[in-house]
Amino acid sequence: MSRVAAVPSPPDIGIRPFDARSLALSVLLGLPNPALPVRALVAVADAYGIPQGTMRTALSRMVERGELVVDGGTYRLTGPLLERKAAQDIGRRPPLARWDGAWWVAVVTTPTRRVGERRRFRMTMTNHRMGELRPDTWMRPANLEGPPVIGGVALLRGELRDDDAGALAQRLWALDELAALGVQLASRASDVMSELENHPRAAFPDAIEVTAAIVRALRADPLLPPSLIPPAWPFDGLRVVHRELDRALGRRLTAMTGG
Repeated sequence: MSRVAAVPSPPDIGIRPFDARSLALSVLLGLPNPALPVRALVAVADAYGIPQGTMRTALSRMVERGELVVDGGTYRLTGPLLERKAAQDIGRRPPLARWDGAWWVAVVTTPTRRVGERRRFRMTMTNHRMGELRPDTWMRPANLEGPPVIGGVALLRGELRDDDAGALAQRLWALDELAALGVQLASRASDVMSELENHPRAAFPDAIEVTAAIVRALRADPLLPPSLIPPAWPFDGLRVVHRELDRALGRRLTAMTGG
């Protein structure tokens, strides 16, 4: 009996369905001012296919967890989520081309740390686009502002000697995989923009999921100086596509919420 060739699975480009909490976070994190009235968040949930009551319950639980504050029916991001938004917003802009060859190096000097301290340190390093060379040692080119000074961590800035900066960047970040992801997401974003133009209500769930996937990819972009990125690096183009999709989605959100 002849065997039917297996159809290869499509590549995973990070597009995920939302629950009520992740939908609210995605919308608020994407706004310049991360706050919306409850009626707007409920309208977004309804357009996405999440029951209004489910969204209201999720918002209440997010307030209890300290993720949101509510004032007069308007929900606003707070706490560590504002740090996440700041780190996310950095990825919307291309990095400075100027680089003097120096690197930031952060090394943990404390012999023991609590789990929560290790988690916060890792998040801080990731938010500042540092790459993990080995446990407790993080690095990046100093074309961006360095991470904050943290107790128990030595932060150094200086030039590397006897090392290939390009090879080191490849060790710190999966640049080839990131490049492939950027190309695939740009293509998917172009498709969904066309769908959003022709069938705005039906295309809304796909559009908001693709937008969130692009934001995650931009947050993973290490924002390296031009001399350290592979040829045909797609992320500057992806930022342009994201702005176009974000504007189109914003017009749809405004139409839905009456804002």
